[in-house]
Amino acid sequence: MSEESILKQIKEANDIKKIDSEEYTKLAQEIRAFLLEHISETGGHLGSNLGAVELTMALHLFLDLPKDKIIWDVGHQSYTHKLLTGRMEGFDHLRQYGGMSGFPKRKESDCDCFDTGHSSTSISAGIGLVKARDLRGEDYTVVSVIGDGSLTGGMAYEALNNAAKLESNFIIILNDNNMSISENVGGVPNYLNSLRTAEGYLDLKEGVYQTLMKSKSGEAMASAIKRTKSAVKQIVIPGMLFEDMGIKYLGPVDGHDIGAMVRVLREARRVKNAVMIHVKTKKGKGYAPAEKHPARFHGAEPFDVETGMPKKVRTSPNYTDIFSTVMCRIGDSREDVVAITAAMPDGTGLKRFSNHYPERFFDVGIAEEHAVTFAAGLAAGGLKPVVAIYSSFLQRAYDQILHDVCIQNLPVVFAIDRAGLVGSDGETHQGIFDLSYLSMIPNMCLMAPKNKWELADMLHFAVAFDGPAALRYPRGKAYDGLHDFRSPIEYGKAEVICDESEICLIAVGSMVKTAVEVRERLKEQGHSCSLINARFVKPFDEECFKEMAGRHKLLVTLEENVATGGFGEQVSLSLNGICDPLVIALPDAYVEHGNVDLLKTECGIDADGILEKIKNRLG
Repeated sequence: MSEESILKQIKEANDIKKIDSEEYTKLAQEIRAFLLEHISETGGHLGSNLGAVELTMALHLFLDLPKDKIIWDVGHQSYTHKLLTGRMEGFDHLRQYGGMSGFPKRKESDCDCFDTGHSSTSISAGIGLVKARDLRGEDYTVVSVIGDGSLTGGMAYEALNNAAKLESNFIIILNDNNMSISENVGGVPNYLNSLRTAEGYLDLKEGVYQTLMKSKSGEAMASAIKRTKSAVKQIVIPGMLFEDMGIKYLGPVDGHDIGAMVRVLREARRVKNAVMIHVKTKKGKGYAPAEKHPARFHGAEPFDVETGMPKKVRTSPNYTDIFSTVMCRIGDSREDVVAITAAMPDGTGLKRFSNHYPERFFDVGIAEEHAVTFAAGLAAGGLKPVVAIYSSFLQRAYDQILHDVCIQNLPVVFAIDRAGLVGSDGETHQGIFDLSYLSMIPNMCLMAPKNKWELADMLHFAVAFDGPAALRYPRGKAYDGLHDFRSPIEYGKAEVICDESEICLIAVGSMVKTAVEVRERLKEQGHSCSLINARFVKPFDEECFKEMAGRHKLLVTLEENVATGGFGEQVSLSLNGICDPLVIALPDAYVEHGNVDLLKTECGIDADGILEKIKNRLG
């Protein structure tokens, strides 16, 4: 950025209003160049932010922040918003520990009015802010920005159903960047849309309607006009779904035309109810690789700007790769196996399965609740569904897991990716609760593999299991140690890797690798140390653990999950009176964004932290 940069003139909220309108195009170019420069170094959400530059500029020109409120659905498209509210320097440490979050955070700026991170929540939150505004007698504008992808989530429609009852202004912006809502064609739709957004149209419509309604004959005429108008609009306007729900529809509008956006926002604020503005944008706009491969640049690792290729070439398979390979093998041998994802075929590794067995693959959109109950229906119909969802997102379907799957004891397999600490996306994406929220459910079988081979074995076991089964595995490179230890998976049985005395380490999944290092260092210090791979969290091997507790000086449980309700707490309860285990787990807190290894150190579950805790316990 040169000293003459327009972007550098923006130091705080509303500074964009000081910029001459002739400079808006240059400012948009500078924002895109800035995002490319920084995200290519730090990683982050690129495509969604490049596509929302002009839309965000228009919002900041129209609104008075922080008095007015913007709720960003998911929040992964809020980088330009952060730039326009004076947070340019924060991009040097974007998504790094102690640095700026990649999502809106109330603690970060008073211009971030609501923390987001999961999909389809913005309209519900917006209605809450509108009602709070009205009840408190305040006067500010509330805008919820939601993408067409987020409208695949049922919560968005629950909110729209309630938004239709509002009797004061609430603006919903539908940022449509993937043709999810049918494209308007021809001149008639353009004419009707321009009429609907023209100055004075709303006043004219309301005035004519009220005049007609004052007379009996006029009332019938008004109803006839309304029916005719609605019938015509249903043919040519895609927004009739929203109109029929009672939400005014404006658009579609070119989301890259700042002038048009400001005009439609001005008109939308005149509406005394909920109003939806349909905005068309291009994901990844301005950067050819992101326009061509939007999925790859949704959440990008550091990359080379010239080529668009990642700076770090991955040579070793990660856990998702292993799951992907094994699923295809299982799909080849079992025709009753089907796969389900909630808008994450690439992220969960099911893309390969979908290519091989398209008729047995189902992407239900961002609808985790539906995914789970849909899987229950498939299971009830005699199939074997495998539901692959990230740990943080699966918790959105907790009720469906409990009621629709486990009460009926249906054979649904949950492949829980990104379990444990996931790093840069922070609190909303850390998968640190699943051991707690799943292990309390009757009929659930819950496993965690120690390495890549055990993931394959556990997936085969889960598919053959006659009941609900879940296996959780972390993000990142698959551990290939302990390859000599591959005993068959037995229901509810742990695996004894080393059987000695004094100290016994019982580790769950990803923590087995850490336990190996801890054991080696304890041995160097002269301690005798056993190592147990728990394998099962529900049901865990109570017989084995009691036997170990009876002949070891100290029992230590290790898990990458919060302490409350986790594996260690359950083991402690079962060993009551035999011993008091040292529970190594994550604190009962939300863990912020940062490098995973650094977060483990900060949370005290790395080798150094565990050794220190063992030393203190031994006294």
